Amino acid sequence: MTHIDTSRPETVLPTPSHTVGPFYGYALPFPGGGDIAPVGHPDTLTLQGYVYDGAGTPLPDAFVELWGADPDGNVPDVDGSIRRDPATGGYLGRNGVEFTGWGRVQTDANGHWYARTLRPGARGRSAPYVSACVFARGLLVHLFTRIYLPDDAAALAADPLLSRLPQARRDTLIAAGGREGTYRFDIRLQGEGETVFLEFQ
Repeated sequence: MTHIDTSRPETVLPTPSHTVGPFYGYALPFPGGGDIAPVGHPDTLTLQGYVYDGAGTPLPDAFVELWGADPDGNVPDVDGSIRRDPATGGYLGRNGVEFTGWGRVQTDANGHWYARTLRPGARGRSAPYVSACVFARGLLVHLFTRIYLPDDAAALAADPLLSRLPQARRDTLIAAGGREGTYRFDIRLQGEGETVFLEFQ
């Protein structure tokens, strides 16, 4: 039996990485996390879908964070709209007025998520999209992707990111639907139809 001296860092062998969690249900969810659009705003749309693992099983403990521009294509720079109860320190939810463009939602027991936000305007040469970040079991780091809206085929065809992808991969970034302002966007972490994820340097 070989003895390894663990008192000196140079003699300790590296260990494999391990996932942390999922602990996302503690302190991260807050009331109204998916209610990004101000109450009653006419440009409100709903994004919804499922988060699937590599075997195609919905994940009941994933988180999806969303960031989006306002209808004019501007990135909001207002202060956060989440209020706390001064007596208890607990969250009261959003104030329903400012649009911060940011939200965080947890998948439910069936792996489903949804959020209400404003229809994003185009920014530069990009077609309108909402940025998404996914946290889930089995991930060592969170994953970034985009949710493009399917309403303007010409803008999608000219988008710098989408135009570099094969059609089958491109489709994993484009939400489906649009009927009555509701779009479906499923996130597949691995396997067939895996969502395109982005790396930022």
